[in-house]
Amino acid sequence: MFEKILIANRGEIALRIQRACREMGIKTVVVHSEADKDAKYVKLADESVCIGPAQSAQSYLSMPAIISAAEVTDAEAIHPGYGFLSENADFAERVEKSGFVFIGPRPESIRMMGDKVSAKQAMIRAGVPCVPGSDGALPDDPKEIIQTARKIGYPVIIKAAGGGGGRGMRVVHTEAALLSAVQMTKTEAGTAFGNPEVYMEKYLENPRHVEIQVLADEHKQAVWLGERDCSMQRRHQKVIEEAPAPGIPRKTIEKIGERCAEACRKIGYRGAGTFEFLYENGEFYFIEMNTRVQVEHPVTEMITGIDIVQEQIRIACGERLRFKQRDIMLSGHAIECRINAEDPFKFTPSPGRITGWHPPGGPGIRVDSHAYAGYYVPPHYDSMVGKVISYGATREQAIRRMQIALSEMVVEGILTNIPLHRELMVDARFIEGGTNIHYLEQKLAHKPDLPKEVAIGSKSETKAEQ
Repeated sequence: MFEKILIANRGEIALRIQRACREMGIKTVVVHSEADKDAKYVKLADESVCIGPAQSAQSYLSMPAIISAAEVTDAEAIHPGYGFLSENADFAERVEKSGFVFIGPRPESIRMMGDKVSAKQAMIRAGVPCVPGSDGALPDDPKEIIQTARKIGYPVIIKAAGGGGGRGMRVVHTEAALLSAVQMTKTEAGTAFGNPEVYMEKYLENPRHVEIQVLADEHKQAVWLGERDCSMQRRHQKVIEEAPAPGIPRKTIEKIGERCAEACRKIGYRGAGTFEFLYENGEFYFIEMNTRVQVEHPVTEMITGIDIVQEQIRIACGERLRFKQRDIMLSGHAIECRINAEDPFKFTPSPGRITGWHPPGGPGIRVDSHAYAGYYVPPHYDSMVGKVISYGATREQAIRRMQIALSEMVVEGILTNIPLHRELMVDARFIEGGTNIHYLEQKLAHKPDLPKEVAIGSKSETKAEQ
């Protein structure tokens, strides 16, 4: 087992990885920007290294700085967390060539799955169902593009091959708008991702977003750890996640789960990964694979009892998986609410100093957060300051526990999206289960005025610090 791991990330995931390491008796090195020098995980680390100013490009995205930090602290492995360089194949390759272990998939796997066209082709070969679409990147010939769209059937969606995070996508309903949409997406893709290639898929009207968590070792053993429903989204960004997915037959889930595990075996995948699908009319359609730990991994941990981060570390160390598929037992239900430092309904960022912080507790409640009273939320990074996870024997109990947890949570000094979560936890359609990916945006679009604080708890937000 490793003796020392460098954590190449920040925020709650840095603390989450650190806790896993400490439980395993592994020392940690935390790299941080100047803006994060007072973070909790920096103070708790065995060693810390400042790798640059607040700007990500000069700190958390600086490969030379991270590699140098690993060298001077004599770390053996690097855990990238999520975001930043976690799905950068060049970084994974550089880590390995520098003599360190990258806690994640092999560079070639990251490269394959990072390109949506090659990922889709690999899944088709592995027998994983995909959304009907173009065979590969769209050609330059307008006639071929038009013929492809006619064959698929409108509406279609144009996607950047190297895209992600909801960027580089355009829905097209008519042939008249097709060619201009393709050209605009190519331009955006080239600028944002350095890859102008785009491809076309059938646009599903009312799908749910359901994903399968997998673990695979380098000995070609792979298991799937159930599914998560991440359909409560705004602008393709997840807001609430839960496991298992309500209302989908277990036999249907088991079938797609085993296909994902088999795909890992066929492509020689190693580490934790997530297969993301659109689910509509009883069918699953692969959209992408995330080759890292997900923000929402705690809900899977809650219903399986498996520490996904610790398993990542064991796999990277060359160990075999400690369990077979028959050993994976799902129990109960878990829900996660992402707590962001932002206006709850205008969604504008709300950086500043947290003057009051009281996380919830009680049976079945887990809070993953690096925040504390006095912590300054910097404006340079993602707005998420934590996650509240509830667990119950049933979905109903998990929802009720989340309602209580959100009513107890106090965050003062900044605005957060807790009021939005409180409202969603009493929303009739959410409670019923099975909302599609458009539900939240449609709900927000039909609100005539900004909503009042919902009546399941006291007000916990104050105006952002000036």
